[in-house]
Amino acid sequence: MSNRAIVGINWGDEGKGRMVDLMTESYDIVVRYQGGGNAGHTVVNEKGKFALHLLPSGILREGTVNVLADGVALDPENLFAEIEDLRSKGITITPDNLKISSWASLLFPWHRDLDGLEEARLADAKYGSTKQGIAPFYADRSRKKTILAGELFYPEAFNRHLDTVLEWENLTLDKEYSASTYTREDIDDWVKRYCEPMKPFICDTGKYLSKAQAEGKNILFEAQLGALRDLDRGIWPFTTSSNTTASYIPVGAGMPGVVLDDITGVVKAYSTCVGEGPFVSEWTGEDAEKLREVGEEYGAKTGRARRVGSFDCVATRHGVQMQGATEIALTKLDILSYMDTIPVCTAYSIDGKETDEFPFPSALDGAKPVTEYMEGWKCDISSARRWEDLPEAARRYVSFIEEAAGCPVVYISVGAERESIIIREDRKSEWLREHRN
Repeated sequence: MSNRAIVGINWGDEGKGRMVDLMTESYDIVVRYQGGGNAGHTVVNEKGKFALHLLPSGILREGTVNVLADGVALDPENLFAEIEDLRSKGITITPDNLKISSWASLLFPWHRDLDGLEEARLADAKYGSTKQGIAPFYADRSRKKTILAGELFYPEAFNRHLDTVLEWENLTLDKEYSASTYTREDIDDWVKRYCEPMKPFICDTGKYLSKAQAEGKNILFEAQLGALRDLDRGIWPFTTSSNTTASYIPVGAGMPGVVLDDITGVVKAYSTCVGEGPFVSEWTGEDAEKLREVGEEYGAKTGRARRVGSFDCVATRHGVQMQGATEIALTKLDILSYMDTIPVCTAYSIDGKETDEFPFPSALDGAKPVTEYMEGWKCDISSARRWEDLPEAARRYVSFIEEAAGCPVVYISVGAERESIIIREDRKSEWLREHRN
């Protein structure tokens, strides 16, 4: 039996879906335990290229059961569209390989409306929302204004609850934003179209997962976004509205006693960021355009250009600590192959003082990157499958990241394809020996 979490170390977009798709070969179940359809995981394998949003990345691996657990923002409309899209591409999705928690709350159309209305009201002070309704959804969940998926099986209770929630949401739309409201007929039609087809997939996933654990099943927990977007310890207020850290898994998955054997923190070989907020190592101009072009850095959900920059040692070390990562999966190392020298942000300068500690969010606006340069390798590394296959300069770069992050790099991605990976089987034990003192 093995329980592993795959989590983001930075701002999100690190390549978690790519790593889940790779690792599911050894796992029976993949669980999404937080977040919604506001971000995407891009996966490339023998079946094609897929941009997943709400569905767990294990949905592309035959024989793997996928779970949308209690802590997920369950958007039936977008889930329905995503399922139909994958089915059209030959992916089988049935209640046998997809299970939805009866304790997950439903995200309604008004949540997306409220998200867009609030971003418009904030104008230049906006948070950079993808306008998928995530913040209003989690706000409603905290104030007990959401409806659980399991309530669909209790029509009388569901209808009574829906009446009270609809009244509340219409008051908010009308009084706070002078926006269009919803009739009960509007929502009844929406429920019939998108929620009813979901019912065969809904079950008590907490009981299912506990039983699977007792039977010795291997379970993989998949996070959305990264540590710096965590609601409690991220770059406030430019965070998501759920907890992106591995420590939330027992709650979000509905498995209070679960113990994680490994926490794989995914880190990109350079920095990327979608959305607003401080990004100390950010590049602009031609250098940024070149890196964005070579790395194909465009959001899987929105298609908008990602902000890019040099690897950030300060943010990465902080993310490793927040996630309690036991190992690192380094993605997109091959993208840096065009560079003569590779800039790395090794510290921040704040009010003229250098620090290698991640500061309180309010101090980030004034932070400047302290940059060092490393030698590039200027050759194609996409065919490398062993540590020894990498040029010396690339190995030095990976080793530098290990030391800066304080965590061993066990996986090195040299391409988007499933097989384009270097796995250093013994690196964790070697790291412990090297750092024993």
